[in-house]
Amino acid sequence: MTQHHCRHCGAPLSHIFADLGFAPPSNAYRAPEDLNRPETTFPLRVRVCDQCFLVQTEDFTDAETLFSADYAYFSSTSKGWLAHAASYCAMVTDRFGLDGSSFVVELASNDGYLLKNFVAEQVHCLGIEPTARAAAAAEACGVPTLQRFFGKELGVSLAAEGGGADLIIGNNVYAHVPDINDFTSGIAALLKPQGVVTLEFPHLMRLVEFTQFDTIYHEHFSYLSLSTVAKIFARCGLRIFDVEELPTHGGSLRVFGCFAGADHATAASVNRILSEEISRGMQGINFYTGFQPRIEAQKNAALQFLLDLRKYGKTVAGYGAAAKGNTFLNYAGIKRDLLPFVCDAAPAKQGRLLPGSHIPIFSPDVLTETRPDYVVVLPWNIAAEVRFQLSDLVDTGTRVVTLMPEVKVH
Repeated sequence: MTQHHCRHCGAPLSHIFADLGFAPPSNAYRAPEDLNRPETTFPLRVRVCDQCFLVQTEDFTDAETLFSADYAYFSSTSKGWLAHAASYCAMVTDRFGLDGSSFVVELASNDGYLLKNFVAEQVHCLGIEPTARAAAAAEACGVPTLQRFFGKELGVSLAAEGGGADLIIGNNVYAHVPDINDFTSGIAALLKPQGVVTLEFPHLMRLVEFTQFDTIYHEHFSYLSLSTVAKIFARCGLRIFDVEELPTHGGSLRVFGCFAGADHATAASVNRILSEEISRGMQGINFYTGFQPRIEAQKNAALQFLLDLRKYGKTVAGYGAAAKGNTFLNYAGIKRDLLPFVCDAAPAKQGRLLPGSHIPIFSPDVLTETRPDYVVVLPWNIAAEVRFQLSDLVDTGTRVVTLMPEVKVH
């Protein structure tokens, strides 16, 4: 039996946090002609380190396999996320006095959804994005982009060329890196002495609290608490000086980091959230090992809801070909008999099939044509946005429902 070790501290991993069976990578969308070819799946098991409490997937695949050239996720698809990015840019520009002399770097900059705000304000910036399609889209909208994976080697090289970054941004990338120590070392190498790094990631405390097991997929190598991130930062000479709780992705943290000796004062929010994590038991193994039975109960409730809809002759469609939806569908064993199709606004996904379930992906226009009784929003964190977009259908009787983190009709 393979012995897995913690990606951060190296301790043996002997505790299972979640076991979701076998699944293909959640963003490995299939073309119709691929149906006669084998589909690669990997174990989707997550372990927890009983020393530093980093929750992490087992090592069965690598970043190059998961984030391939045809990776189909584009941040600009969600209007809500675009607004979130614009609000963030205005906030950090004001708070840290960014101007034309500043240098801003975003890690995993995707299609330029965020940095285009800095380009508009003539703040010098650079996006680092490993996937070819997203990088090309960013360049097309005027965002300078380097198509590379980020780590210590690249951080050292960029600092030598440009003198370091005043601000480094990482929105929903920290959980996606297989070598979190090397990635953090790269941040430290690229950051100016008084520079700031901000990272946003789903908060493990909320994932457990609300049984958000569909947030688990192969592309998420790590599931993070503030206390564990503080330990990873400290190893690289960094410290967290502020933290915000965000509603995004079911409950996220935005941490503000700097060098240990930098001038940024530590806000009270840091100790407040660290204390809450301790009070909830996140520094003890029992917090983590009781999660699997809750996953199974939630999966069964959601599956029963769909079975009841079929029993009573209701028509159903899905909305949002998101990674979290694929985790749920594959773990629950849901196929086209319960969810005939899914609609998504991203042209790159339309005409393809969801990995594993092979449910077809259509344009949202199909919903207007078919007018189903129920629309299941798979990326439940944007359910309110989707309900607004489908207001014409809702007004004529279509019900918008989410199955995670609980069955809920909106």
